[in-house]
Amino acid sequence: MRANKASKFPWANPKSLTGRLLLASLLWLMLALTVGGILLSAAFRDHVETETDDRLSQTMDSMIGVSDIGDDGTIIFSRPLSDQRFNEPYSGWYWQISAVGQESIRSRSLWDQELTVDFSNAGLVRRTYEAPGPEGQTLRILEREILLPGTDQTFIFMMASDVSEMLSHIAHFNRIVIWSLGGLGFGIVVAMVLQVAFGLSPLRDVKTGLSEIREGNRKRLPQDCPPEIKPLVDEMNAVLAQNETLVERARTQMGNLAHSLKTPLSIISNEIASHKKTRFSELVGKQTTIIRRNVDHQLARARAIGHSRHIKAKTEVEVSIINVGRTIQRLYQKRNLELTVEIEPGLMFHGEKQDLEEILGNLLDNAAKWAASKIRVTAKCKRVNGAPVAMILIVEDDGPGVDRNQRPSLYRRGKKMDEGVPGSGLGLAIVRDITQIYGGKAHLKRSKMGGLKVELQLPVATP
Repeated sequence: MRANKASKFPWANPKSLTGRLLLASLLWLMLALTVGGILLSAAFRDHVETETDDRLSQTMDSMIGVSDIGDDGTIIFSRPLSDQRFNEPYSGWYWQISAVGQESIRSRSLWDQELTVDFSNAGLVRRTYEAPGPEGQTLRILEREILLPGTDQTFIFMMASDVSEMLSHIAHFNRIVIWSLGGLGFGIVVAMVLQVAFGLSPLRDVKTGLSEIREGNRKRLPQDCPPEIKPLVDEMNAVLAQNETLVERARTQMGNLAHSLKTPLSIISNEIASHKKTRFSELVGKQTTIIRRNVDHQLARARAIGHSRHIKAKTEVEVSIINVGRTIQRLYQKRNLELTVEIEPGLMFHGEKQDLEEILGNLLDNAAKWAASKIRVTAKCKRVNGAPVAMILIVEDDGPGVDRNQRPSLYRRGKKMDEGVPGSGLGLAIVRDITQIYGGKAHLKRSKMGGLKVELQLPVATP
């Protein structure tokens, strides 16, 4: 399941090139957008605080400008302050003037509340800080010490503003930043995905080309590729060409060797047959037969190995079964065997026709030797989740069958259950070897017809 998911969504796999590129870009993008958002928010907060402090300072300057000393030594205003918020209770804007030994005067907006004054900071010209205010408000307070003309009394002027308005502006700006940077990040991620998909498309073309080679639809990878991966494509094509050359050379040498041995073996056999039978001639004849069996077996094995590496081959199963079946019926026409064939339409063997017919020939020949009257061949496709994964080939007969404990010995080269039955004893050994070379499996069972049932699992090709 995980492998399937990784193949469908390579960006989800950090080991893939797509995953690495996207993961690295995404991490860097998230870091850049996060740092950028924090810096923008901090800059805006600093701007809002500075603007609030400037408004407090300007309002305080206006209040100081209209402040005078009365006859009783207290502060009076030559004209009222113009900002009506100072007259509304708990409006969020407040002022207060305090002096040591005098009762503080304050704006009506403070109502029955009073700002806390710290007279211990004597000599402090100006400071800005935040402190609790009325109705649970948090106030930003500007505090200054002022010495007015006509008195030696120092007054502490305090101008305060509720920070909720400032925080509201900051929160609104942060929301704009988050949505803006989020949208920008999403757009960049989409652009990165498209860029990576477009940039890595030549590698996907190479993968598709290799799949087509494996399926037998082409022999070489296409040369029209970007210069960055052209050396890789050239090397792959060179390996494919070298592999074909080596396999063909090995097959040729094996064939030459086998044929060079077969001629002397035939001469020896003929000479033995033409002379009087002795213990020596029987011994030589028996060993000659063993050598011939091994030569035939190795020839079939070498041919199968060579053909299995030509992975471009596809073989129509129905045609091969019909052709081999007709041949077997002609060879055993005196026995009048009934051959039943059940083939899934369009079934294709992913291999050479000669190898499939070698398998069918040995299986049907073996079945014909032991069948009483009936042989059945079944060929179908095995599927997993609807996808073809293998071809199942079954050949069974209504003969005497083979006991379970004796079946493994049928694969031994030259092993015959009955020496009175003609044959080399190589048929099932060749079938198993060719099946294994193609990555398949062979099973021997008892058929419901009564005889031996040979079930093979072979590679399947799409039509």
